[in-house]
Amino acid sequence: MSLARRTLMESAAARFGWRRAYGDTTQVDGLLTEQAATAYTEAADHAARATEKNTDALHVQPCVLDVCGRVLADVLYLEGLLTGARNRGLAAELIECLEDAVDHGHELAVLLADTVRTTAAVSTASH
Repeated sequence: MSLARRTLMESAAARFGWRRAYGDTTQVDGLLTEQAATAYTEAADHAARATEKNTDALHVQPCVLDVCGRVLADVLYLEGLLTGARNRGLAAELIECLEDAVDHGHELAVLLADTVRTTAAVSTASH
């Protein structure tokens, strides 16, 4: 099944709260490889478009703010998964990985918030 079709099916299922789990690391590795390939393919011309569009710090700000919001929302979602994993006594190695992901996610959200603040500060300083 193609990635596009699987993604469409998974998106539709997710709307109903259904998610597919994969018990085989080979399948997971294949999906992660496909995700990376799709992301890199979609981002291939992003640098050129961003260079053309982002003429000053304030042009960068809305995009970074958007990413910051998505990262924070995803980190808080992961934090809920972590709490559930702890409450259910799931494997310690899973809990450790979730803790690391949550910690790094919070760090990324802070860095992005600092970046958003910097776009405003450098814009103010240049005027």
